[in-house]
Amino acid sequence: MAAPRVVVEPAGRVCWDEPVRIAVRGLAPEQPVALRASLRDEKGALFRAHARYRADARGQLDLQRAPALGGSFSGLEPMGLLWALQPDKPFWRLVKRDVQTPFALELEVLDGHEPAGPDGGRVLARAVHERHFMAAGVRRVPVREGRVRATLFLPPGEGPFAGIIDLFGSGGGLCEYRASLLAGHGFAVLALAYFRYEDTPEYLSDVSLDYFEEAVGFMLQHPKVKGPTIGLLGFSKGGDLCLSMAAFLKDITATVLINSCVANTIVPLHYKDMIIPDLGTDPSRQKNTKSGLLDFVDIWNNPMEEPNHQSLIPVEKAQGPFLFIVGMDDHNWKSAFYAQIASERLHAHGKDRPQIVYYPETGHCIDPPYFPPCTASVHAVLGEAVFYGGELKAHSRAQEDAWLQIQIFFQKHLYGKKYVKHPGASGSRL
Repeated sequence: MAAPRVVVEPAGRVCWDEPVRIAVRGLAPEQPVALRASLRDEKGALFRAHARYRADARGQLDLQRAPALGGSFSGLEPMGLLWALQPDKPFWRLVKRDVQTPFALELEVLDGHEPAGPDGGRVLARAVHERHFMAAGVRRVPVREGRVRATLFLPPGEGPFAGIIDLFGSGGGLCEYRASLLAGHGFAVLALAYFRYEDTPEYLSDVSLDYFEEAVGFMLQHPKVKGPTIGLLGFSKGGDLCLSMAAFLKDITATVLINSCVANTIVPLHYKDMIIPDLGTDPSRQKNTKSGLLDFVDIWNNPMEEPNHQSLIPVEKAQGPFLFIVGMDDHNWKSAFYAQIASERLHAHGKDRPQIVYYPETGHCIDPPYFPPCTASVHAVLGEAVFYGGELKAHSRAQEDAWLQIQIFFQKHLYGKKYVKHPGASGSRL
């Protein structure tokens, strides 16, 4: 009988947002086994997941057909060994810092149903599966133009391509992994830093919209970017910045907000001779979870109450449509409430209501597919553990669907066509 072996398909270059088929061949009929997955991030932190399975009558195990019998997850979860990865170090979030190198996922098959420890079964087979963050042919171009500090990701081919500016939130720095993956689906994506990176401000103090206007100008003059307009993608604080860009700047026709506020938050926003104050907070309303994590959901003032109206972003001034991605268990702030405010405000001004997709049991940090859901982590600026919400399985499903919704929206409003799978795009779900 041939020795057991792990098979991962497709066998070629696979991007992080692509599903794969994981199978084990050469087992004994009905053999009980445990599958164990492990991955180290670029700082050496270890993430692990495991699940128990039983081979079929032919000694085969296919995770697309065989339900997990317990472990880190249960049921039919073909990609569970990825999204269920948990850090050994508490509150450590899996992020990709250098998108030019892959993550290496080690997969092990153990005899019996014990995945680890001194009683764990012997290792029957092992494989390493690399997951990349740049599809074949995607180009990474560092940008240092005027004040703009960013990285531009260009799809393979001559172009020009629909352009998107991608903004993250209050952790600062330059986050490239969402932009690099999205470029693999046919978009020219600019990952834009606005503080805590190189010579940008060290802290999120007063923010000037002129900086973001300069970034829009850079995109529209780039020969590989298809004008005359671009799209915006923003998460958390980056989302309300995208709302402000859509409202006050020209040449923006499609805006996606992931768990964003409809008011300007954290610091005042300046543009020409205008200042939008930030939505205030009441720290006395801050809660702590039973395990001592910070829960910010109730600290924010209500933007609909009179003293806070000045912080509301006039979304009705935007020329293009909106897509709001909303986690219903967002514990950073009340994303569903804010999306509804935007909807009512647009409707009251005779504009089309935005598309809003609500995801039950989904928290604040909605990443591309197969990232382990981040329900809590140490905030990069605050240095304390913050509770973000979300139930692992539901949140993972939401990340898959939201990624698809984002692509469909930008295909429609930037390319003017129905969604088509780009050659570099993900597999079965797309």
